[in-house]
Amino acid sequence: MKLTSEHLKSLHALYLIHLKKALDMERHITKALPTMIEKSSTPALVTAFRNHLQETEQHATRLEQILQRHTGSVKTETCKTIGALITEAEDGIKDAKDDAMVLDVTLIAAGQEVEHHEIAIYGTLRSWAQLMGHTQDVSLLESTLKEEKAADEKLTRISVEANARAAA
Repeated sequence: MKLTSEHLKSLHALYLIHLKKALDMERHITKALPTMIEKSSTPALVTAFRNHLQETEQHATRLEQILQRHTGSVKTETCKTIGALITEAEDGIKDAKDDAMVLDVTLIAAGQEVEHHEIAIYGTLRSWAQLMGHTQDVSLLESTLKEEKAADEKLTRISVEANARAAA
């Protein structure tokens, strides 16, 4: 199917809405990560969350650049999914009852749920940007997508160790 100018207008409008939701998502993650850092007991997990906090701030900056270029503002739209994922993470923290090992594996699981959502979002946004010929956006979104995948891979490596300790 060939995209017509009407399709592109509709896709562009949808793209902008999802960029605004992604910015809302990154801002919420920026607020949630300090608690995850504080609750982590594994040094590797603390480091991973600290590093990802810095990356998340950069992700928000990239989204702001893209939105500024397309709309002249950096307004957001509510990302309902991230709200639910953060609530689930908060519930998991409470349910772990301060057992450091269980808390760490809970935090890793929560972190990976967020990463998987972000990977889906950024993969979609990058694909849409490619379809519309937004080459600057593609580059920024691709950088963020790679960082999200790397964060997920790092959490997977930490998880293997933490799960082995929890099971022992």
